[in-house]
Amino acid sequence: MPELPDITVYIEAIESRVVGQPLENVRVASPFLLRSFDPPLEEAIGRQIVELRRLGKRIAFGLEGDLWLVLHLMIAGRLQWKAPKAKIPGGKIGLAAFDFLNGTLTLTEAGSKKRASLHIVRAGDLDAHQPGGLEPLDATEQQFVEVLRSSNHTLKRALTNPRLFSGIGNAYSDEILHAARLSPVTLTCKLTDEDAVRLYSATKLTLQHWIELLRKQTGGGFPAKVTAFRPEMAAHGRYGQPCPECSSPIQRIRYADNETNYCATCQTGGKVLADRSLSRLLKQDWPRRIEEWE
Repeated sequence: MPELPDITVYIEAIESRVVGQPLENVRVASPFLLRSFDPPLEEAIGRQIVELRRLGKRIAFGLEGDLWLVLHLMIAGRLQWKAPKAKIPGGKIGLAAFDFLNGTLTLTEAGSKKRASLHIVRAGDLDAHQPGGLEPLDATEQQFVEVLRSSNHTLKRALTNPRLFSGIGNAYSDEILHAARLSPVTLTCKLTDEDAVRLYSATKLTLQHWIELLRKQTGGGFPAKVTAFRPEMAAHGRYGQPCPECSSPIQRIRYADNETNYCATCQTGGKVLADRSLSRLLKQDWPRRIEEWE
């Protein structure tokens, strides 16, 4: 699922192409995509794009007249910038196309489960699509620690809870916890002041590092490969591969369809966290539906 760094770079690329442009048309190929009916989609046609915002992991297009298109890519939704009036990709992956004078933004979603969504809302209803979590890059140390300790969860769950922290998901939480040298299953109530401050610093540094890296990789183009698995990552998706810090093999915790990657040497004092022994804890402190990952 695209997270804060990926969504930030998506928005920057879209902004440079569509702000100030009228939305000529929206072609919807999948009946599962549009999740609202009032106001109707037709009201957006012809209006100029005036701004873009990130709402958690959602992309919000602000149109003149206080109308908003709110797009949630979920796990497999991806955007591409193509020539004007380009065809919606064929097969079952093509969901929609947003037409502008200078190009077309297409939306695809791999897989059979269509979870990506589009809502058309008025400005007064926009807050309903904001999960409410603290923006980690804007937060002070005190704000971050207060939110972290506002409820008792594992660190993994706390970081990925959209009502606590905005935009962090499965991939970057692994990277943050690796950088902070903290176990993903440490409970927030047991975190020392020193560990909490270290987590705050690691969160900001990790997210900013990835925003800058993705910007550099994208250059002046449009993000073409948005994925949760990147060779530059230290822990996420690297099960069995050597930790870049200590060369120990990266470990994993699996629960249902989710996986957490960590380094036992760097994060858990050398202890391998057995999946079976953690099943009860994870059952109580793990998202049960994909929507909870945002």
